This record gives sequence, C-alpha cells and structure tokens, in this order.
Amino acid sequence: MTMIAENLKHLRDRITTACLSAGRRPEDVTLLAVSKTFGPQAVRAACAAGQRAFGENYVQEALDKMAALDDLPGIEWHCIGPLQSNKTRPVAESFHWVHTIDRLKIAERLSAQRPAGLPPLNVCIQVNVDAGANKSGVPVAQAFALARAVALLPGLRLRGIMSIPEPAPDFEAACAVHTRARALFDQLNADGLGLDTLSAGMSADLEAAIAAGSTLVRVGAAIFGERAAAG
Repeated sequence: MTMIAENLKHLRDRITTACLSAGRRPEDVTLLAVSKTFGPQAVRAACAAGQRAFGENYVQEALDKMAALDDLPGIEWHCIGPLQSNKTRPVAESFHWVHTIDRLKIAERLSAQRPAGLPPLNVCIQVNVDAGANKSGVPVAQAFALARAVALLPGLRLRGIMSIPEPAPDFEAACAVHTRARALFDQLNADGLGLDTLSAGMSADLEAAIAAGSTLVRVGAAIFGERAAAG
C-alpha cells in the first residue's frame, strides 16, 4: 500500500468515527482531496486507492492535471480557490464544481460560459461565517440575496455553502463556528433553495465540522503530505 493509500484509509477511518460519534452515516460525508501543488502522479495514486473528488485552487495547474489524467474515468474536479473574472471561462468549461462563489458577477459569467452540452455547473456560495478579516466569502447578511440570485442562473446548480473559518482553539469553539454555517444552510433551505451540500471542515477540524453537519470535508496535507511551494 502506498503512503497516499495509507493516509486515505486513516482519513476515512477518522471520518467514519466522527460520523458515528455525531449519530450520522459515514456515507453522508464526502471527502474532497485537496491536490493543489501536488502533481498528476499523486492524484493518480489517490485514484488507485478509490478517491475520485479532487479540489484545486489554481486554474492553470488544474487544467494541466486534467490533461495529464484524461485516461482516468470518473474524476470530479472542484475549484476551491478564489476565482477572478478572467479565469471563469476555463473553469466553466472544465470543472464539475465551484465552491467559492462570493459575487454575483462571477456566477453570471460561469453560467453564461458553461457549454451547452454539459450539465449545469455545481456551485456553492462561499460565506465568511465568522467575519474573519483575512477570509474571502460573502457576509452572512448578504448570503440570502446572493443565493437566491445564483439559484436562478440557468448554467448553474446551487448545491450549498462553503466556509473556511479562522482556526479555533479547541473542539467546542470549532463546533460553535461550524454550527453557524449549518444554521445558515438550514435557513437557506427553509427559504426553499433545496441545498444538499455544506462544504466545511479541513484536516484540523473535520470532526467538529462533521458534528455540526458538514457533508463535505476538504483535506490535503493529511493525504498527500506536506505541501510543496506554489509556483
């Protein structure tokens, strides 16, 4: 078994334990392997161990990996980095998911640029749930209007919300901030949006995120090892 396969097994065990502790089904939480800065061979090794969903921050790096791995069926590519207007077209054309919608302009461009032959692009609204000064995301108070507008765009399918809160000092504090994201998720669903994805939790806080209701956790270094410097 490769190091990546061993890491994935350990991580899946963590997710299973966290779900059972929270009274949830392990199959209700998706593991997104954050493969940014790791090469195609690392993704290939993760695929051999059964992983299929991968998160990328940098568009050109992701496109290069997609080309190198086009022989592998069933890979699902998620854009989880900040998205500028000049990068929306390749994302609309090549990715399956975007987690970082925080402006209507970006959503409108992705919708217009999504090729007609592809299914709608799955998207999440990124919300700054704890008002972190250095975090992207729409403020909670503006999330409702943005979500309603995005839900109407024909080239997109609004699936949920994504959050990256500031690091918390302990499990209880992490649970509290993730619970804010869950509360917003529930409020948006009460508004009739039919969301199914709460993208929250990373390696250090995935147990707290799962306890609060996360349906998708984003993990990189715990799978692939220490991250190489971005070019």
